[in-house]
Amino acid sequence: MMFWRSVVGKLWFTILLLVSVVLVILTVLLLQYFERFHTDHAEGELMNHASLIVTLLEDGETDDAAFSMSRMISETYSTKALILLNEDEYWYTTDKSIDDLPVNIFYEDENLAKVIESSETVVTQGNYTFDVSGKEVTEEVMVVGIPFQLATEEEGSLFLYQSLDVVEEASNQTKNIIFLSAGIAIILTTVFAFFLTTRITAPLRKMRKASLEVAKGNFNTKVPILTNDEIGLLGIAFNRMARALNTNLNALNQEKEQLSRILSSMADGVITLDRDGAVMVTNPPANEFIGAWLYEQGYEVEESGQLPEQLQNLFERVVEEEKEQMGEVDVQGRSWVILMTPLYDQSHVRGAVAVLRDMTEERLHDKLRKDFIANVSHELRTPISMLQGYSEAIVDDIGGSEEEKKELAQIIHDESLRMGRLVNELLDLTRMEAGHIQLNVEPLEIEEFAYRVVRKFQGVAKEHDVNLIGDIHSIDNPVHADSDRIEQVVTNLIDNAIRHTPDQGSITLRLEPFHNGVKLEVEDTGAGIPEDDLPFVFERFYKADKARTRGRSGTGLGLAIVKNIIDAHGGKVSAHSKIGEGTTFSVFLPYGSTLEE
Repeated sequence: MMFWRSVVGKLWFTILLLVSVVLVILTVLLLQYFERFHTDHAEGELMNHASLIVTLLEDGETDDAAFSMSRMISETYSTKALILLNEDEYWYTTDKSIDDLPVNIFYEDENLAKVIESSETVVTQGNYTFDVSGKEVTEEVMVVGIPFQLATEEEGSLFLYQSLDVVEEASNQTKNIIFLSAGIAIILTTVFAFFLTTRITAPLRKMRKASLEVAKGNFNTKVPILTNDEIGLLGIAFNRMARALNTNLNALNQEKEQLSRILSSMADGVITLDRDGAVMVTNPPANEFIGAWLYEQGYEVEESGQLPEQLQNLFERVVEEEKEQMGEVDVQGRSWVILMTPLYDQSHVRGAVAVLRDMTEERLHDKLRKDFIANVSHELRTPISMLQGYSEAIVDDIGGSEEEKKELAQIIHDESLRMGRLVNELLDLTRMEAGHIQLNVEPLEIEEFAYRVVRKFQGVAKEHDVNLIGDIHSIDNPVHADSDRIEQVVTNLIDNAIRHTPDQGSITLRLEPFHNGVKLEVEDTGAGIPEDDLPFVFERFYKADKARTRGRSGTGLGLAIVKNIIDAHGGKVSAHSKIGEGTTFSVFLPYGSTLEE
């Protein structure tokens, strides 16, 4: 069945059917032609033989010689002759008259009687019955009748006849030859048609195989071009199509990859939704947003078909109003601003694309800016108020004695120094955060440096009734650092520890090697820092005391300065604390010179 449905089978059957129809028509025509040809040929020969016999009879000197010659001619050409003078005088050329046509037939047959009665030459065919070996036999016979006149001027008729079996035998031989030729022609046509169709369809089979390879994505497949006919042109067109597909798909893949990389590298989240609100395309920031929301709602992260209610409402408004919408969503403590725009399929909305921007840092910066202004205002308000109040007291001559005036002037001086220190620290911190810090890096013997700092703060510690202890281990390698900046760090940490450690408390300055550097710790037995405040201790104006009661002097900028200096040296600073037990600040400094200059 597959063969008959193939192009080879169809072409082979079509060619074979066409040739067969032509051969059948040609065979029929040839058979008719040769049948007439054999009949006409037999009639012509019979007529020639009869004319020859008649000539002999009319020119013969003796009847016996003419009759003898006539018999010889008829026997030679397998014919029979009847020389008829009248009903009583006639002669057959054969010795036996059993197989001869009876004389009465020639008188009774209408056509044959014309020869006798009208002296007409007649050529006819017919089925005649005669006796053969005692049996009546009907046979088709061709008869030629010619009138003649003997030398004695006696008139007669010559009937020369022959059985048509001879003609049929010749016709049958011709038919056999024609049928044999037709059979050979059909066989040759079958072989030729199969060969031709196979040769024609071979390139088509190669194109089919190549098209299957192209369908699998192998666009480098080529069809060999062997001819310049229509099939060759089709192969050329196929190869061009494959190259065009390869080029277009490469362009599409490059564009798709480019879009994918753009989406992946975007800092903003992108979510594409279809008409039903199902998520189609997302990028990493969007996945982070959806994952955070799913975690907050208690869903599994894989259930990415869910959307936050605010985002779903925003999508419904976009589809309904066909306008850009904006909203803000808070997820897991982060603030996301969402801008959603409709996507059109010609004139109909087919979905929407949402751009999500994490505005947490901006909101935090706004809050820090406001807090900074509030903190600076608060820090400056107290000394300014004191300066104003004590200066008015001096102007109004409230302090009567010289000692009181000196005391008022000393307070004004201390507060002005505090204001100057606050302003200078703010300027230093601003320069550090802007990356303008200048470090004078040189090898620093950190062990000797630690001993010197301990000695420096022993007096201050005694004044505040605090025990300052140095737990300093031996350090073999020098540290590449700015000694003044490192001293500023340790000074800030020890000063903070002294101010927050109660009387009879202790402060330990510990120095020990740590990995590829040194670790310097300042540990106190003070009140400690609440756990909720630990992440913020290195921010500007941080004070564990929420009511901003300073107790002893402090600007709230020291730890922020410490962090910036340590970061500039490529180190790390951290804080650990327990309420009622104390606080430990740890500083790590590397040996190497991986420092910011």
